[in-house]
Amino acid sequence: MNDRMVHLKIPCNANASIDAYREYKLIVGDDDGGKTFTPEQYEEYKKRVLPQRMMNRLYTSWTNEDGMDCKLIGPETQCFCEHRYRDHKTDFKEIPTDRPIMLPCRAKNCRCASYHYIPRRGGSVVRCTCKHQASQHSVLHPYKCKAASCSTCQGFKSSYTCPCGQTYMQHKMIVETKDERIARGHPVGQEVPYQAMGGITGFSSLLDGYCRLDPSGAGVPSLDELNKPMTSSEHPFLKKHISTRGDSEMAEFEASMKQPGESELDYYERRYQQRLAVKNIPMASKTNVKWGNTAGFIGLTYLFMASIGRVS
Repeated sequence: MNDRMVHLKIPCNANASIDAYREYKLIVGDDDGGKTFTPEQYEEYKKRVLPQRMMNRLYTSWTNEDGMDCKLIGPETQCFCEHRYRDHKTDFKEIPTDRPIMLPCRAKNCRCASYHYIPRRGGSVVRCTCKHQASQHSVLHPYKCKAASCSTCQGFKSSYTCPCGQTYMQHKMIVETKDERIARGHPVGQEVPYQAMGGITGFSSLLDGYCRLDPSGAGVPSLDELNKPMTSSEHPFLKKHISTRGDSEMAEFEASMKQPGESELDYYERRYQQRLAVKNIPMASKTNVKWGNTAGFIGLTYLFMASIGRVS
């Protein structure tokens, strides 16, 4: 086994080269045909492509009937044709005037006319109601089944229910421009030079719509929602760590939090004064509590001994 191991020595300046190649792949993708551009070709490519990519970026999402973007499409998101979003045409010199905007697949021998998202259950793509997999259906709309034993399928339909509560058939693909997305009130993020970014505008875009607290997802919760009391329907994690706290614990927990506009010096001074006040509690009250607990223990012991006939 050890004979098959390979020991590689990477120079200390190799990180910069790896980062540069990673950025190259994010910008160029497969446009180089598998042969890396020379520095001159790379610069010429960036001068030609990046301006139109910045100006004519298209935002792609899988959206429900309420306008929630349940899935924001990224460069590696798989299409119904089993190719990635980055394998489809996403760069346009001029944005098409026809709607919906078509994003045909560029993979060899693929007839996919436009990118179409297909949801997954875990690691598996959802099945059609005809019981066959998506890969057994045509890549052209309405995605009819190609299985020889299937004669009733009129197009891909699934019983899948999205976490948003709506069915697969209640969702649609949206490919929109920056202005169209702003008109919907959804975030557009910063302009980036990378290829096939689709609907990705930040780290939160990797979450499903019902988890995102922005206008493209579930939305920002109101103060009333954040401050409402805990109920039995809350997440078990919240009930375990919040609802079991007593009043004194909650008061201490809230006091330990830094208040808005409070400086570091003010925070530590306030905490010091709070601890000092606790230490200055009169000893008599502490002694009373201690002796009270001791008397209670002695009383319980006497009752137990009496119950077994050891004392009269």
